[in-house]
Amino acid sequence: MKFYCSDREEVLKAVNSNENGLTSSESERWLVENGKNKLKEGERVTLLQRFLAQIKDPMIIILIAAAVVSGVTAAYSGEGFADVIIIMIVVIINAVLGVYQESKAEKAIEALQEMAASTSKVLRDGQMTIVKSEDIAVGDVVILEAGDAVPADGRIIENASMKVEESALTGESVPVNKIIDKLGIDGADVSLGDRKNMVYMGSTVVYGRGRAVITATGMDTEMGKIADAITKAEQGQTPLQIKLSQLSKVLSYLVVGICLFIFAFSLIRSGSFSGQVVLDTFMIAVSLAVAAIPEGLAMVVTVVLSVGVTNMSKRNAIIRRLTAVETLGCAEIICSDKTGTLTQNKMTVVEHYGEELKLLAEAMALCSDAELDSNNEATGEPTECALVNFAFKQGLAKPQLKEEAPRIGEAPFDSMRKMMSTVHETADGIVQYTKGAPDEVLKVCKTYIKNGKILPLDENAANEIKRANKAMADKALRVLGAAQRIYESEPADFEPAALEKDLTFIGLTGMIDPIRPEVKDAIAQCKSAGVTAIMITGDHRDTAVAIAQQLGILENESQAITGAQLDGISDNELEKTIADYRVYARVQPEHKVRIVNAWRKKGCITAMTGDGVNDAPSIKSADIGVGMGITGTDVTKNVADMVLADDNFATIVGAVEEGRKIYNNIRKTIQFLLASNMSEVLSIFLSTLLGFTILHPVHLLWINLITDSFPALALGMEKGDTDIMKRKPRSSKEGIFANGLGADVIYQGILVALLTVTAYFVGHRIEAGVWEIAQSADGITMAFLTLSFAEIFHSFNMRSQRGSIFKLNNQNLFLWGAGIASLIMTTLVIYVPFLANAFEFEHISSTEFAYAVLIAATIIPIVEIVKLIQRSLAKNR
Repeated sequence: MKFYCSDREEVLKAVNSNENGLTSSESERWLVENGKNKLKEGERVTLLQRFLAQIKDPMIIILIAAAVVSGVTAAYSGEGFADVIIIMIVVIINAVLGVYQESKAEKAIEALQEMAASTSKVLRDGQMTIVKSEDIAVGDVVILEAGDAVPADGRIIENASMKVEESALTGESVPVNKIIDKLGIDGADVSLGDRKNMVYMGSTVVYGRGRAVITATGMDTEMGKIADAITKAEQGQTPLQIKLSQLSKVLSYLVVGICLFIFAFSLIRSGSFSGQVVLDTFMIAVSLAVAAIPEGLAMVVTVVLSVGVTNMSKRNAIIRRLTAVETLGCAEIICSDKTGTLTQNKMTVVEHYGEELKLLAEAMALCSDAELDSNNEATGEPTECALVNFAFKQGLAKPQLKEEAPRIGEAPFDSMRKMMSTVHETADGIVQYTKGAPDEVLKVCKTYIKNGKILPLDENAANEIKRANKAMADKALRVLGAAQRIYESEPADFEPAALEKDLTFIGLTGMIDPIRPEVKDAIAQCKSAGVTAIMITGDHRDTAVAIAQQLGILENESQAITGAQLDGISDNELEKTIADYRVYARVQPEHKVRIVNAWRKKGCITAMTGDGVNDAPSIKSADIGVGMGITGTDVTKNVADMVLADDNFATIVGAVEEGRKIYNNIRKTIQFLLASNMSEVLSIFLSTLLGFTILHPVHLLWINLITDSFPALALGMEKGDTDIMKRKPRSSKEGIFANGLGADVIYQGILVALLTVTAYFVGHRIEAGVWEIAQSADGITMAFLTLSFAEIFHSFNMRSQRGSIFKLNNQNLFLWGAGIASLIMTTLVIYVPFLANAFEFEHISSTEFAYAVLIAATIIPIVEIVKLIQRSLAKNR
């Protein structure tokens, strides 16, 4: 039943109640049959489940596979299980970091429950009583006063100038004036924000008082529908997760394929299938597996993301999911709630009309119930707070005004009259101030003030006031008029009809929820970065259009659409026309989800920002949800991937920049690590074909986990390119190997492999005095040194995929530190006796060491020459 389309008697009958509410027995029976007025709790994810979810990641599985093959190696050679321990430590650290970042997830339903009032005033057995809100039943009559939280959905049956703040539910910034009468035609649908004869769970009474009969509780409320939508909203993978999963599959197939090929090839070439030959051949395959698996990749990516999280937190962007850090880097659409995100969520007088500014401010402040506290902060209904602040800016503090002109009578605001009047006793006599809708105030005025004189309000003067009113209204300002009346003595009758006549018009005030001053520049920056900003709000279309035009979101009014119009568009049609709209007004929660999903179906990486409960489902559905840290509800924060600690839209721009930088750095680390692993695979592969061993599995594990990982981590600390925010967002379909990265990995892997094999033969030549293909202890040691040093030197090449490292504007001190540390540790492994024995290295001369370093260093000039050719070809294209 659409209770807002029915009158009070029909509603009471439908819920088996009356104006005196339920009896205690009726409420108990209802609670037994239908349950408590509570929202269902979401399924709790245990710490163990979260940990296992991290372990199931493909990159972690690859690490565990490396531990297994390393364990097999240790069991075969009797060298101990140090490598296995190292890898498992990496696995555990990676999983712990992921669990730590996600430990606060999925608390949205709990936060929704906390929003409901803990106790409420209810009529039971005809008497007012206070009960737990969870014990409220359909049919109960609740008593609502200013400051009360609405405990459940209800139809208003008694109203005394009641205003309800519903911004967290509907997105509308201005409190709603409530009424009793039914709305529209029977059965006709009315949008949530326009149901003025209803109250809803999660909203708050800010003015007046009233009574409502409860029509829905728990999960049947509008809040419950949102809670249900949150639990059903799918949490998709981020672009980075998708790319790393794809990479993991490729690497897994590669490892298995290479191992099987070498195992079969070696057995066939040996011509023997004895146990020892099979085991030796298996160890060769193990070496290849260790070489092919980038053991440090998952750890490096996790640490780089964690560093990004830290950097973002310094810029007031709190990340709740590690893998979501880089998602904003490829965001193409940012759907933003208006109230509290693009605007300040604080009604402010921005224009006025009338010559007597002080008098206008005094009238507006005194004819309101908002107050100014000891910190000079206005408290009360937002519109009246704006008027009190307006007076304060004119040097008229409300406490002082009240002291000089105490209120002795009033005619409270009424939605039918659209006016409010207060009578005050001053040193000069009795004065009445009236404020309200300009047209209604004008109707009861006979005179107006001009040039300090009171003149008759003729048609010309009235038209001038009306033009001023229209000019403000056309700017989407909320306009109020003020008038006064002077008495010789206290009026005998304070009824509206007696007070509100023969008034003198004072002036008009125009107010609006103003934009955040930094947002306009932030949106301009988004445009330069190829990111489209979309406004989604519960406010009226005119207000939304005016704000959007100020911010530069809207080019023309045809780009604005209302929720009602959206209802007439199918999902398929919306997907085709979604790019035509920039502003959505008077929307409901389900509209926001449709908008986000339509953009995502077009293949656009979409972010959704918001602060209210109504934003939660769409925030969870978006590729990345952004909650507001100050004004945002706990619901929004807990479903969001990122929370803005300062509620500043401009912070999103910083997050976009950081996300792009992080993704670029991750690509650098992936390129570096894969090129390094390819060089190891090719070295093992080539030496196996030629019939000698160039490196043992333990050597490869050392290089992968120590020599490679430190520089890779340092590459993740790069500051980023200066023009990163002038580029278009990368496509979500763009692979990790796009823009030539795959080709770079291949040629660089081949290059390092050739240098490694060359060093092996040089070592053997120095040791044996001849050039020949044979097993060589010095050759293995020199190959290890050259491979390690070449990868360290190559990490400096990776600072820029195409740019010369000699022309970069800044230095990466982390990379220098990592490179030096890796060089020292690699040298110690060779020359410290017990380490050299453990790794089975031969003591080599200083000449051999110098040759190894020299051969490794050639990686820098060769790659620089290739980059120069690549830049030249790109320029010609």
